[in-house]
Amino acid sequence: MIKTLAMIGGIAGAVALSQFPEFSQQYMQRLSGARTELKVVTAGFDLTAKAAGFTREEALAKMGGSEFQNDLRDQMQGSFDRYDRLDASYVALKGTEPLMRLTKLWHFRDTDLVQRTWDEYRPAMPVTADGLLCAGIGYLGGWLIVSLLLGAFLRPFRRTARP
Repeated sequence: MIKTLAMIGGIAGAVALSQFPEFSQQYMQRLSGARTELKVVTAGFDLTAKAAGFTREEALAKMGGSEFQNDLRDQMQGSFDRYDRLDASYVALKGTEPLMRLTKLWHFRDTDLVQRTWDEYRPAMPVTADGLLCAGIGYLGGWLIVSLLLGAFLRPFRRTARP
């Protein structure tokens, strides 16, 4: 029974992980678009601040006063921070093969982009080498996890051999 459940776990892992290359590709496209959009906002703000003789930080400090100005300043600071995060993730993932992106999962941490990618994602049959390799890794991982969990759970119920 454990072998059958482990095989089912392996198949589930293979199916799930085989989708990663395409999902990561679509995430990269969204990441690139969001990064470019925020780069325009950041560069525009910095250019305006420089024309007025201010650094970004000085211009942000000047934006305070009313509740509206404080909210706008906080929103701009949030955009700058998000741009920095997205830019760092994009630089780390750019040019990386889909299979190697598995080793950089922490760069898929923008929950808004992950959610929007997932909402539009449609599973597909993996026919690329990356998809097939990910399926193999997923199978081994699923099989191993189910085997270990069931083995640990059922261990107290096993009979011991008597001499």
